[in-house]
Amino acid sequence: MTIDYLNPNIPKDLRRVAMPVVDATDANLDGYGYLVSDPDNVRVEIVRWRSQGWRAVDPDSGDGGGTIEGVFLSEWKGGILFGHNEAVDGHYILAYANEPCLADVASDRPPEKMLLWHANYHPDGGQLFFPLDKNPFFVPLALAGDDVKPEDFVCFRFDGSCGLYIYPNVWHEGVFPRSGKQRFFDKQGAVHARVSIDFAREFNCLLEAEFK
Repeated sequence: MTIDYLNPNIPKDLRRVAMPVVDATDANLDGYGYLVSDPDNVRVEIVRWRSQGWRAVDPDSGDGGGTIEGVFLSEWKGGILFGHNEAVDGHYILAYANEPCLADVASDRPPEKMLLWHANYHPDGGQLFFPLDKNPFFVPLALAGDDVKPEDFVCFRFDGSCGLYIYPNVWHEGVFPRSGKQRFFDKQGAVHARVSIDFAREFNCLLEAEFK
């Protein structure tokens, strides 16, 4: 599936699937990842390359790709949330504040909610997001599994004092500031394998979370 992340061309009048918004705690994040108070103490897991048949990959091989790191910038411009992942030179539209066809970068109205059109996971490793600007942010997550449904996603709310480590294979989509611009230290597997889901086309919906 080829996706144009800066021009997703979202169809009109899609149904909305509301994500529950919950405070991020280690208990609530069980299975998804965990809170991070010091990024220097986090070891990003690298998943060993899978074997192609019944012969196993040698135990001293298949996980040497290492990690890459950089700044992940999320910025609301009017009603559109843009993301730039410096580590992998990725540029994206992450979300909208209202109906995508009506979203305007010139709007001066602060976003009251986010509409999510896409999510992905990394089978090659985990990912760390740590806020460089200590402001509240949100992260939508769903547990691992390719049969995931829109209703499986939960939006976790962070107060900005801690970061997030996401386990390999856990569905996510960047980091979402409450408003304005926010920078995060990002560290992830260097292979950067990505498995995607396009909610708009696969499920005819957008995921919705209110900022509250």
